[in-house]
Amino acid sequence: MFTLSALIASAFSDSPGGVARRLHDDQRGEGVISAAIAVLVMAFLGAAMWLAFDNVFTSTTDRTSAQVEQIGS
Repeated sequence: MFTLSALIASAFSDSPGGVARRLHDDQRGEGVISAAIAVLVMAFLGAAMWLAFDNVFTSTTDRTSAQVEQIGS
């Protein structure tokens, strides 16, 4: 028979059902979650960079076309 102190001691030991095991098991998905967050951050940065790139080259194209037409007329 287990006494109360033996039961408490077994709960906090490194046994397969102990607290240390449960805390370790709770962190199993942390790497996947961190990687997903990093991917989302990089996707938003990429989208922002594309919008900036597109705006720069759209305005450059418009100004270049205007200058070429001015020179040609």
